[in-house]
Amino acid sequence: MTIRAESVHVEHGTASGASSSSLDVRSRRRIGEILVEMGAIGPDALREALARQAESEDRIGEILVRLRHCTDADVGKALAAQYELPFVAELPEVDVDEAIVEQVPISFAHGNRVLPVRHDAEAGVLEVVAADPLRLLDLDDLGEIFDARVSVTLAPLDVVTDAINRVYAKHTKDVDLERKEETFEEEDEDILHASAEEAPIIRFVNSLIFNAAKEKASDIHIEPQEREVIVRYRIDGVLREVKRAPKAHLSSIVARVKIMAGLNIAEKRLPQDGRIRRRIAGKEVDMRVATVPTAHGERITIRLLDKSAMMLELESIGMAPDHMRIVDEVIHRPHGIFLVTGPTGSGKTTTLYSCLARINRPDLNILTIEDPVEYQLPGISQVQVQPKIDLTFASGLRSFLRHDPDVIMVGEIRDLETAEIAIQASLTGHLVLSTIHTNDAATGITRLVDMGVQPFLVASSLVALQAQRLVRRVCDACAQPHRPTPEELSEVGIDPDAFFAGKPALLRPVRDGDGSVLPVRAPDGRRPPPPGTVFAANPEGCARCNFTGYRGRTGVYEVLMISESIRRLAIRNADAAAIKQRALEEGMRTLRDDGAHKVLAGVTSLEEVMRVTAEEA
Repeated sequence: MTIRAESVHVEHGTASGASSSSLDVRSRRRIGEILVEMGAIGPDALREALARQAESEDRIGEILVRLRHCTDADVGKALAAQYELPFVAELPEVDVDEAIVEQVPISFAHGNRVLPVRHDAEAGVLEVVAADPLRLLDLDDLGEIFDARVSVTLAPLDVVTDAINRVYAKHTKDVDLERKEETFEEEDEDILHASAEEAPIIRFVNSLIFNAAKEKASDIHIEPQEREVIVRYRIDGVLREVKRAPKAHLSSIVARVKIMAGLNIAEKRLPQDGRIRRRIAGKEVDMRVATVPTAHGERITIRLLDKSAMMLELESIGMAPDHMRIVDEVIHRPHGIFLVTGPTGSGKTTTLYSCLARINRPDLNILTIEDPVEYQLPGISQVQVQPKIDLTFASGLRSFLRHDPDVIMVGEIRDLETAEIAIQASLTGHLVLSTIHTNDAATGITRLVDMGVQPFLVASSLVALQAQRLVRRVCDACAQPHRPTPEELSEVGIDPDAFFAGKPALLRPVRDGDGSVLPVRAPDGRRPPPPGTVFAANPEGCARCNFTGYRGRTGVYEVLMISESIRRLAIRNADAAAIKQRALEEGMRTLRDDGAHKVLAGVTSLEEVMRVTAEEA
């Protein structure tokens, strides 16, 4: 792909035909005014963003995108108009010469939000795509490297970042270890250190981590088999094999990962846990490493946490308006317990972080105890569990009560002691947020009773429970309209007759605070499915979704508010089925109901909803 921007050039940091002072934003129209003129935002949205900007150092465009008043593409168009530069909304295929990639480090590309695309040596022009016109003066370095004028085209930040990652990944050598059957006769620590520092082993492990981060994998599984080592990535909740290596290299691979994580490479009989922090493609990635001995050797699991991708806005994690309204009301209460339930990897911690970010303000004292601290929140005191020195959830929570907290977050309620202290804290005027492992919201109540908590204490302290799962989003670029059968629709809670007639079709619709039914709308930036159809994943996929048909994940939720009637059922120690039935009668929507809402909105597919809510069938 060739990007041409003949009308505007940057030479020695200055656009052709313009003085350097003309690049000063003060002499140009303000970006907010341009967005209002474009119709991308309204005056009220601009005033809200300006008020937020007065409290932070963020740019107005970033704040507007974060508040979901407009998109990155809208801001990019406005910047292009402000600086009189060409603009492109997408870069589906970027063919960059390897010589350019070798001369421009990825750190420079990410740091300056710029991707060099084409160098015409004869004409003395270097074509680049950039996201930030305020960095145009920095492009003088590129001009000097290539001895050329720099021709600039603007694009949205997420488009430029994605293109940089794709281009540099394409030119990164993917390492395959030679298949040789040599083995180490004596696997002492010195030998393992030496083998782990060999260049092929380092490149192999680094490529595993880099490619996992590039493909947005949540986990890397290095699994020894009888004759080889299999590497699998978990991407959007689904495992996929990506590489195999000879069994002879297992010890070196394990040793290399252990060295990176600060673990004892000589200890192969006991499980170990460690941590790796790396900056990959301009992003801070935190990795949790766990090893365990198996019959065929040590197995390693690496969980990746991309801190820059952590969403800390409740609006960004897929909550429908009715669920948002309930959760927002609950987390602004002065006391009580709010429990988030679901299996491992269902996004519970992200939900709790989003709740804390929403209520975090200088007049609140917020303390958390976590295992581990996955994301550092400014203005909040966060404590890491350390069982070796007896710093557990229970002991940390007990200590918190002496620090005059307003809000406490407990990573997980695992035992009776933690549950009792959390209840005591809620009954003495503290808001407690925590998680518990159950399949649905109603079972969270009975799980506490099963732990040994008195039913009347559970009933008096709980204010709400939220169950959740993560479903894969169908790729917006290649999703295919699918005409479902009446049976498929009925199974997920959609009325087939209403659906095919083009009427509101949810059996349990999303309702506003006054009880009125809210229409189903596609999220910002996504197209709705054509009438009479839903979206299905394209089995062939496309380059944007790595040929899987899905790109990213979102949450489906079930929020149970503790009403007086449910409180009476809890005191009588009613079972989870009776509590759930009563909640449904009072208007609760189940996980599958919320999944049906996202199917109609064109976010996910019927197959995904059925897969993650199978226990309701």
